[in-house]
Amino acid sequence: MDSKAYKIQDSITNQKKSKLKRYQELVVGTESLLYLIKYELIVLFISWIPGALGIFLRSKLYSIILGKVGSSVVFGTNIVLRHPQKINMGDNVIIDDNVMIDAKGSGNDGITLRNDVFIGRNSILSCKDGNIELDERANIGFNCEVFSSNNVKIGKDNIIAAYTYIVGGGNYKLDRTDIPINRQYDFKGKGGVTLGDDVWIGAHCVILDGVHIDNGTAIAAGAIVTKDVPGLCVAAGIPAKVILNRAKS
Repeated sequence: MDSKAYKIQDSITNQKKSKLKRYQELVVGTESLLYLIKYELIVLFISWIPGALGIFLRSKLYSIILGKVGSSVVFGTNIVLRHPQKINMGDNVIIDDNVMIDAKGSGNDGITLRNDVFIGRNSILSCKDGNIELDERANIGFNCEVFSSNNVKIGKDNIIAAYTYIVGGGNYKLDRTDIPINRQYDFKGKGGVTLGDDVWIGAHCVILDGVHIDNGTAIAAGAIVTKDVPGLCVAAGIPAKVILNRAKS
């Protein structure tokens, strides 16, 4: 399967494949019928159960369909897992309610959540043939989205506040007028996004493709980051600019 298969509308409407094959391609990530049965049973009977019983059952059974699950991992209710065999988690990870973790891709490694990562409710981690890695103790607030068609690396001890959007790789070109913009997708873009360690991203921020934010930096709420930001500083605005050097303050 090449990257063009991840034009979602094309995959869904591809009449050359059965509905089952299209579902497996987009959601399950394998053509194995045995794995499909395990996935469907776990999602149907376990994903929605509230309270301590649901947390207990998911902690035991999600490891059957995920790539790797460490100890003491907490799964909330109604979590959506796509291409789950490419989702790997360390110890003490917490996934809140209504989160989507989508590792979709044909040649990618998928999504890695290292020890003590927290993903807030209603947030989305979404791959389109890209990779996402959250290092130890990274904290993503509620209603955030991290998208990757290349690579997104979020360092240790990061705080990403609510309603933040991080996009690594992928963009639409505008150089041709003979075909629609939505057919001019550039999967790899500018190389993805890297956040160093101890970075604080305020609420309602946008981190665009190609950006590197160095260690110990804070991005003020509402900022749009379009280029690299050095370490130990504070950046704000649209586009974001350095307004304070923490090392000299």
